[in-house]
Amino acid sequence: MEFRELKYFLAVAREQSISKAAEALYITQPNLSRQMQNLEKEIGQQLFIRGTKKITLTEAGRLLRKRAEEIIELYNQTETELTKPINDISGDIYIGGGESYVMGLIAKAAHFVQNDYPDVKFHLFSGDSGTISERLDKGLIDFGIFIEPFDLSKYEYLRLPLYDTWGVLMRKDSPLAGKEFITPEDLWDKPIIRSRQSIGKNKVSEWFGKSDEELNIVATGNLLYNMSLLVEEGLGYAVCLDKIINTSGNSNLCFRPLHPELISHLDIAWKKYQVFPKCTEIFLRRLREILSN
Repeated sequence: MEFRELKYFLAVAREQSISKAAEALYITQPNLSRQMQNLEKEIGQQLFIRGTKKITLTEAGRLLRKRAEEIIELYNQTETELTKPINDISGDIYIGGGESYVMGLIAKAAHFVQNDYPDVKFHLFSGDSGTISERLDKGLIDFGIFIEPFDLSKYEYLRLPLYDTWGVLMRKDSPLAGKEFITPEDLWDKPIIRSRQSIGKNKVSEWFGKSDEELNIVATGNLLYNMSLLVEEGLGYAVCLDKIINTSGNSNLCFRPLHPELISHLDIAWKKYQVFPKCTEIFLRRLREILSN
């Protein structure tokens, strides 16, 4: 499987047409069609469902698209790093993590770096711990922000000095809004909106004292802003972290902490024995300075 074939494959997947992809790639349609047929023979699986109006991907094709995008992204990152002058402090730093106000520490370190080195660019990727870990392992991001508990034994990491508080996001006119804090029993008979990251064997599930199957989970999500829209429409109560959604002023929403209190520390992690470009080393050094102060 050649790198060129992966780029051609992604063009066909994007355009959903051999002719349009060939036009975008500046090659002939028969040539592109032949290369895609050879790619299917090499892999031993059908990648495309060829319809009368458009081409769609098979399950194997969708998997290859995901991997091909990762390979090309990593290739482009590596090419950018290697083609820069050795003393040039510029480049791209990739950071992945979930939504948390603790990201403010990362933003502060990024600001210090960019003040001194304007050609350094930062790229943020949002996702749950599983997705962040996968991208970190593949070298698609330089750093991952993880909410504890999470097994960090295969990484180098720094514990961030702040922590997140768990609670419930709800409408201000909801029956529970008058309470100072929320107990597990308060939610046992209520419609619940959960982060996909908080489902399963973790502190939040243990706090409930009931299995997820016993609770009335009406919706799940991985971005709290989208979940807050469901809350605002009255769909249910979102179990989430504090200080992410603004509940002040004219907001229709309010946040109440859990009782017993539930907090989560966060860590920034990177691959062991990682050799960083100069700009990434500087960012990590600045972050350490912030944490030490």
